[in-house]
Amino acid sequence: MPYSMPLNEPEEILDNAIVPLKEMAAYELLWKKHRSVKKMANLFQKNPNQRPSDLVNETELYPFFDFMNLYLENFFRDTNPNFIINSTFDYPEKLRDAKDPVELLYYQGNLELIRNRSIAIVGSRNPSEDGLRRTKKLVEMLVNDDFTTISGLAKGIDTHAHKTAIQNGGKTIAVLGTPLNKYYPRENKYLQQEIAKNHLLISQVPFWHYTEESYFNNRLFFPERNKTMSALSEATVIVEASETSGTLIQARAALYQKRKLFILDNNFKNPKISWPYRLKNKGAIRVRAYEDITRALRKVNET
Repeated sequence: MPYSMPLNEPEEILDNAIVPLKEMAAYELLWKKHRSVKKMANLFQKNPNQRPSDLVNETELYPFFDFMNLYLENFFRDTNPNFIINSTFDYPEKLRDAKDPVELLYYQGNLELIRNRSIAIVGSRNPSEDGLRRTKKLVEMLVNDDFTTISGLAKGIDTHAHKTAIQNGGKTIAVLGTPLNKYYPRENKYLQQEIAKNHLLISQVPFWHYTEESYFNNRLFFPERNKTMSALSEATVIVEASETSGTLIQARAALYQKRKLFILDNNFKNPKISWPYRLKNKGAIRVRAYEDITRALRKVNET
């Protein structure tokens, strides 16, 4: 739902049914109280079909409007972000497959991409040259088959996946572990702006809450974004990852959400890691050739 109204009319806004600033302020206020993804998910699960504004007291919401006006005014003017809320027509139902589904997503760009067939490409922040080469080849083939590439805009495999999709005329979605107005890593600032302008940039991270938390606590948003990334995708492909990589969080989420999980063959040949065989025993698919991916996805669509 595009944001397109004045920021300084709380009385009028509060009288309307679904208004972006009203729901955004209420959502940020709920985060101020509950302070975690799990608690927020539990709140909405206990109150089905309720919007953020239904779960806060208007006496709390009125003064918070003024604060949000001042805090977000410049950002809105410069970037014009939008957001979607559960129960509205543009909210993707596939997000409900997550263990702790998000109720609201901020975004910039073309929201229609969220409905495309999409594959998440994930892996190490410090990839090998072979890992970068495999990422490039894989994304090129996915673009050729009309898949949208989803990744997390992190260093390494993520960045290479986004860039390869763009360079080959494909579409890409970046799911951030920071608010939309932050650039992380900083060297990806222009890539993030390019995706926001011509593709799709998504974040579940609340603006105000993020600024109030410590760096340590804000790091928890990164694994949560992996779960969201998996839910938005038809499948996840792991290019390469260490034994302690955050990529494995998305792998477990994909299996929980009943998404296809593909692991490139090179991981099984790495004697330093054991996770590929553990995940294969739980249902992941070993990929020796690109056709292993398309064959598995074709079987899903035929059932």
